[in-house]
Amino acid sequence: MMASTRKTVLSLYMRVFRVARTWQAQTAVTSDTETERKYIVQEARVLFRQNQQLTDQESIKRCIEECEARIEIGLHYRNPYPRPTYLPPMGLATQKGRKLRTQQRLRKQAKPIYLQSHDDT
Repeated sequence: MMASTRKTVLSLYMRVFRVARTWQAQTAVTSDTETERKYIVQEARVLFRQNQQLTDQESIKRCIEECEARIEIGLHYRNPYPRPTYLPPMGLATQKGRKLRTQQRLRKQAKPIYLQSHDDT
């Protein structure tokens, strides 16, 4: 990992923890705020550790973009949880004779950047 990339990743990591420290739930209930703060910290730790061994600059760049997008979306909507996407199972158009692989490829391409680390969508 290059020094500038390392500095960017570490600053993002610290930014996530600063956001968690100052986070207030929309409901203003103390237990909700604590639950959401714990979620933010846990999610950051899991994802940063999961991607710790990446060496490909493109992969690192995509992870940085995902992290920035999730921070901005969370702050904008005041919701730390990833926003769901709704695509019906065979909802993307294909040409006649194409197989399920085309649908899977199209669904992967349609996945928003802030959900790239989640496999369940």
